[in-house]
Amino acid sequence: MQTYNKLYSKLCSYENLLLAYEKARKGKTKKNYVIEFEKDLDFNLKILQFELINKIYSPRKLKLFIIRDPKTRKICKSNFRDRIIHHAIVNILEPIYEKIFIYDSYASRKNKGQHKALERFHKFKRKVALNGKKLRGVKDNNYVCGYCLKCDIKKYFDNVDHNVLINILKKKIKDEDVIWLIKQILDNHLNPINGRSMPLGNYTSQFFANVYLNELDYFAKHKLKIKYYIRYVDDFVVLNNNKEILEYYKEEINKFINDNLLIKLHENKSKIIPLHKGAIFLGFRNFYHYILLKKSNLEQFKNNLKNWREMMNEKLITNIEVEFKIDGWKAHANHGNSHNLIKRLAI
Repeated sequence: MQTYNKLYSKLCSYENLLLAYEKARKGKTKKNYVIEFEKDLDFNLKILQFELINKIYSPRKLKLFIIRDPKTRKICKSNFRDRIIHHAIVNILEPIYEKIFIYDSYASRKNKGQHKALERFHKFKRKVALNGKKLRGVKDNNYVCGYCLKCDIKKYFDNVDHNVLINILKKKIKDEDVIWLIKQILDNHLNPINGRSMPLGNYTSQFFANVYLNELDYFAKHKLKIKYYIRYVDDFVVLNNNKEILEYYKEEINKFINDNLLIKLHENKSKIIPLHKGAIFLGFRNFYHYILLKKSNLEQFKNNLKNWREMMNEKLITNIEVEFKIDGWKAHANHGNSHNLIKRLAI
């Protein structure tokens, strides 16, 4: 296995910090904290560089926000200077890990994403269902053969174990200064349990989520030899036309992540679903011949739309901003069979 040393000097370089700053400010150029940082950009970046080189850098306290989309999530917001450091770390580590991530890991990666994962799901679905072979004695064309094991990890980000993550990173990263910096980021969290959790909202959390579960990906693909496997963060599916095989996979996967990653499957959200009943994956209920938005997704959008219009009436946001939000939701919804739905909503 190839390992990497002498990375810290690249991470601390002015060029890398400048690139990290440009990524951190993207889409936020009008924010006051970005404008303030830019007033003396060269000085502020050099201060960060000095702190890193001398290993006196310490992230500032996180700010906690509660959002409901529709389930309640705790989102942690880092100080802007810390977000620059997050990008600086990922700038160095991403090229290393991108080489070893499996093809069917779709979250927080270039040229991947939810819609690519859905396209892959539909390709696998057709193969498992033998190109739409119907169950005997049924007229509905969506009553095809095959099953989907839909898995979700219980409170994944809250339960990531720091020691396990560091040991995984050390398999590839032999630069102790880089490991020191990563520990500073990991230790800056709001979880009452020391040594666990990664804050939702940190750019590094998205990246390390993939590094952590890459261990599961390799187990699934190389040990269990699973052919039809797709993962998007902690939401993953396995397709097969044999229910007993999927039950075996579920048991082995749960044992592996429990023993090796100190996490476990969510019992109520991890189940085997016949394809003809519509497998829920990434916000859609996926049948063989059509794809529907989840009801909760639609209800959340209706609530959001009401709130956006109230905010617009109070001049908290502009009409253009509301239209941009609506267009974003439409683009997502149109990956399913949502034309008539959008027409009925009259948006």
